[in-house]
Amino acid sequence: MKIEKAVLAAVTTNRSNVDGGSPIFICDSKEEMDQLAANLEAILDGIGHALSDELYIIVKH
Repeated sequence: MKIEKAVLAAVTTNRSNVDGGSPIFICDSKEEMDQLAANLEAILDGIGHALSDELYIIVKH
């Protein structure tokens, strides 16, 4: 099965920013969030998008 056009994960420092069916990763700092988002981009073969200073989503286009 090939996944196309999906939100693969959310990475945030503020749990109240996200809800839903994608995996959610909660970080303690912006630096940790940036690093985790970069790692998930590579692992999931996705693209990270910063929606705010507290939230990234990893998507597959």
